[in-house]
Amino acid sequence: MLGHVVFASHPLDPKQVDPSFEAEWSAAREAGMTACLLDSAALDAGAFDRATRRVPSLDAPVDAVFRGWMMRPEEYGAMRGALAARGVRLVNDEAQYRRTHHLPEWYAKLRAHTPATVWTTTGARFELDEVLAMLEPFGDSPLILKDYVKSQKHRWDEACFIRSARDADAVRRVTTRFIELQGAQLVGGLVFREFVSLEPLAVHSKSKMPLTREFRVFVRDGRPWLSAPYWEEGDYRDEAIASELFASECATIDSNFFTMDVARRTDGRWIIMELGDAQVAGLPEALAPERFYRALASG
Repeated sequence: MLGHVVFASHPLDPKQVDPSFEAEWSAAREAGMTACLLDSAALDAGAFDRATRRVPSLDAPVDAVFRGWMMRPEEYGAMRGALAARGVRLVNDEAQYRRTHHLPEWYAKLRAHTPATVWTTTGARFELDEVLAMLEPFGDSPLILKDYVKSQKHRWDEACFIRSARDADAVRRVTTRFIELQGAQLVGGLVFREFVSLEPLAVHSKSKMPLTREFRVFVRDGRPWLSAPYWEEGDYRDEAIASELFASECATIDSNFFTMDVARRTDGRWIIMELGDAQVAGLPEALAPERFYRALASG
């Protein structure tokens, strides 16, 4: 049972929760959980001991979850260590956080159920000839570009979708723009994924990105736990996914709390799109914070 939640504070007021987590803060407390704040400004500055100064020190260690923004694994590890010194033990250690936060860490175990993928290991360095050689196995297939953690999916045509792996001009243009937009936030290297035809749902009202029928599954202790439609737009027709979907695959991932985003192909098959550490994953709009925290508190 998890009874503690550590939230990121308002960036300008360490005594208030970040506005993006206000509903979750209230829901956690209503569920009977103990909620405390980490100083977001101190986290951003890498001052992890100072970030925990408002977290009460406990005589007996308690298990907890963090609810805040994505951070690099080494930053997460330092934050976890500072919290542990106060008796608050985050549910995943640094290695477990990295295992789902970085795509190359989980790809080998799930490659039979996820789009074919290749990646570089050299950060933002981009040599077109090297990348084109790496993309040869994809032939003329379209690709999706991201880094180890995030894409620019809301800049779909500009910095995410490559219409052909053999189109050198398209690879150069999209990759260059992606690197520019990611800037210092680019993590690990460049990731090129096979574009798979998924069941259409809608077109995003702002970015015009095609939305497909996707769900976010929260996994606890190796078992699918809660799920909800991924997108806030589009008609899911009250559809739910089977609780046993990819259950055996979930059990192979060494993480106590992670998310698995799944989607249905146009041929009806389900595939795994992404994994992520659940502590820094957003709650889909269709998953009420009250439901999430009641389930979290009850074990």
